[in-house]
Amino acid sequence: MTSSAPAPTTETSAGTRSREDRSARIAVTVFPALILASAAFAFFVPAAGQAIAPFTALFLGVIMFAMGLTLTIPDFTLVARRPLPVLIGVVAQYVLMPLVGLGVSVLLQLPPELAVGVILVGCAPGGTSSNVISYLARADTALSVTMTSISTLLAPIFTPLLTLWLAGSYLPIAAGDMALSIVQMVLIPVIGGIVVRLLLGRLVDRVLPALPWVSVVGISLVVVAVVSGSTEAIVSAGALVLLAVVLHNAIGYLAGYWLARVLKQGERASRTTSIEVGMQNSGLAATLAATAFSPAAALPAAIFSIWHNLSGAVLAMYYRRSADKHQVDPT
Repeated sequence: MTSSAPAPTTETSAGTRSREDRSARIAVTVFPALILASAAFAFFVPAAGQAIAPFTALFLGVIMFAMGLTLTIPDFTLVARRPLPVLIGVVAQYVLMPLVGLGVSVLLQLPPELAVGVILVGCAPGGTSSNVISYLARADTALSVTMTSISTLLAPIFTPLLTLWLAGSYLPIAAGDMALSIVQMVLIPVIGGIVVRLLLGRLVDRVLPALPWVSVVGISLVVVAVVSGSTEAIVSAGALVLLAVVLHNAIGYLAGYWLARVLKQGERASRTTSIEVGMQNSGLAATLAATAFSPAAALPAAIFSIWHNLSGAVLAMYYRRSADKHQVDPT
């Protein structure tokens, strides 16, 4: 939209964005409760979860297509206008979190399947809920969207290579097959969503408020499929996996923030990097783990889906109150 667009169109666009933001805030607020309910249902009625397990890749593809529909060209032009904070965020995403995942696995002496699952979570791109958390935290939402978009588009390269490098000693890993799966489940749907947004922008604007719920439902179904096949692992190692997830997530938040600060980034950019690094695309990690390894390997990602939204909401409240208290410069 150009600056010469008529006022009604601008107002309509603003109204659509407001409804989308409101829908996203509600979705991310109820998301942990829905994920917990989905996990409980799958644990106590595993047969129902296993019935949908073959469709996890399809669910993820729908989630990624919905993400593509939310993206616009300005989300990518930010790379040219502010390359350093974007670069810091994406590099931190693919350096800090994979290494932290390996460190946590070694520290807790996780069994091979669970270790691979934790490392795979670390090697995944940023999660889409990080954009909403950044908005709630008064961080830089535009920067968050760009970081998520770039890390997602790079996932077919870095996720399999890093998983092979860091987790190959635990289990055999077919990096080529994993890369192909990511292209099919992530890259193609995201690009397809971007193209549809370019061609049918007005129509897409009407459905934008519903898109956060597409992600919520899609990840809930992935969790149902994963947990239903991991009931024995949950009973035997659920507490240990939760500890690994909490450590992984918390260290990601802290390391992302302080890396940005050390590299002379502003407060809002540092918060954004913190959130982006700490919150992973756990739906992708769970689907890849269940497909390439076993449901037990997907368990860390399923638990991460629950935890990082709870911790993200708490972190957003902390950052928001800190901003109010110290009157953070918006730059």
